Formats: sequence, structure tokens, C-alpha cells
Amino acid sequence: MSEFNGRVALVTGSSSGIGEETARRLSSLGATVVVNSSSSVEAGEAVSASLPGESCYLRADISNQAEAHALIDGTVERYGQLDFLINNAGWTTSIAHDDLDALTDEIFQKTFDVNVFGTWWLTRRAIPHLRKSDDANIVTITSIAGIRPVGSSMAYSMSKAALNQMTLLLAKSYGPIRVNAVAPGLVATPWTKDWDAMHAATAAMAPVPRSATPEDCAEAVLALLRNKYTTGEIFVVDGGLTLKL
Repeated sequence: MSEFNGRVALVTGSSSGIGEETARRLSSLGATVVVNSSSSVEAGEAVSASLPGESCYLRADISNQAEAHALIDGTVERYGQLDFLINNAGWTTSIAHDDLDALTDEIFQKTFDVNVFGTWWLTRRAIPHLRKSDDANIVTITSIAGIRPVGSSMAYSMSKAALNQMTLLLAKSYGPIRVNAVAPGLVATPWTKDWDAMHAATAAMAPVPRSATPEDCAEAVLALLRNKYTTGEIFVVDGGLTLKL
């Protein structure tokens, strides 16, 4: 298929999980895809090599401003354009919300450095290039933790709320670039493979009784890219879980 022929997409954090599946779907639809990770270099290179269309792998830790900028610059230098920025890279660790001592300053800082500052640095650097595209899109993967007082830690929930608000502000201010977010509930990825109790609790509560999959989230990204008149939306993908929270 060639729906996205001629489009260049950068998908951050795409060596596994939601990012990998999004990269695969975009490539299968004709987009040129830049795969990225901060540390899983071999996995990222393998994903890129396995995609059906034109692709490359660029390592960058987006929590480092210079590396975040170099990721955008490297994409444009290689392919001459940027049409889709998929802000998927993120970080968290599981800490009970009522355990403030466990939520150290170091954990709080790292959560915001990756999730908020990294996304912000990438987006700011990308916007001048996106302005040159006739189908410019930014889609950020956030979370229902940015909508409800839930999530793997208080810092994570706060960071995702910041990203949801960032999405609205950018959409308001930077049209015709379309800026949207996908906000999943719990997703079954390698990151959450040991969270059995949380997956069971989600299945017991959600009207669609299971956790989300990377495929569910990638399909939501595609839906936002396809709809030419949608911007400033937080697309919740949670099987109805937030209806029960």
C-alpha cells in the first residue's frame, strides 16, 4: 500500500512496544521511517532492518537536549524533510502514590527529563521542518494517567498531564500542523510484562476486559494521521477503563 508514500516519519522509542508497532504500520503504508531508541541499539537496528520500506535507525537519548536536536537534524539531513513526528519515547518506574520517600528527586527528575523535556525539545526543533510539509503531524503518546489520578507513579502521571496540555497548546498555536495525542490505559508491552496484577485488575474493571496492545495504540496513531480535520484531540485508548475510574 502507498497511503503514506513520500512521507517521512520519526518514531521515537521504537525499538519495541507501541513505537515498534507504529513504525511497522507506517512503513507498511509507504512511509519512510526513522527508528530510534536511547539504549536498545541492536533491537532498534533490527526493527529498522526488518521494515518493508525505506528506513534507518538513529540512536538518541531525548532527555539530552543536544541528542534530541541531533535526532531531528539527522532525520532531515538524511531524508530532506519531516512530515510525521511520533513522540513515543518515555520512561517510568512503579512507585506507590502514597510513598513519597520512594519517589526520590532523581526519579522525579528523570521522569520529567525524558517524558516532558525530551518531547518538548524534539517538538520545538521539528516545527520549522514540519511547517514545510503539506501534511504535517505531531502525535504524542501520553496516558490515561494524565487524565485520571492513576499511573505507575505520581511523577509519571504529572508528566503525562503536562504532555496532554502541551498537545492542546501546540494545536491551538501551530496550525496547520495537526497536533494530537494517544492516551492509552495499561498496555501489554515488554515494559509491563511482569505487571501481572495490574493487567488482571484492568481486565476485571474495563468494559473491554483486557489491557491495550501495541496494535491498538498504533491504529489510533494512524486514525489521527488520516483525519485531516482533527487537531488538539486526546484520543483515549483504554477499553473504557476511565469510565470506571
